[in-house]
Amino acid sequence: MRKPGTDNRLKRVVALCGLLLLAGYAVAGPTGLLAWSENAAALQQRETEIAQLSAKRDALRNRVMLLDPEAADPDLASELVRDQLGVMREDEVVITLDDE
Repeated sequence: MRKPGTDNRLKRVVALCGLLLLAGYAVAGPTGLLAWSENAAALQQRETEIAQLSAKRDALRNRVMLLDPEAADPDLASELVRDQLGVMREDEVVITLDDE
């Protein structure tokens, strides 16, 4: 038979171990205090990436609006035709620059 105090002491030890485990997880776990700065840095990086992608999306949206078939921007259409098809007028001179 067990002594009455031994059973109560066992419960306290198990409860203390459980609390220590939870406290350790709160400090060193994947969402704990030690990971807080790492998560903050990752968040800042993602926000910067989102800002860059938003600017790129807005630029592409503007370009699409300029290429609307019903009201295309003549300068942009001329630029695309010259760039992609190599079309030029007889009185134009082409100067190529080497990208180094």
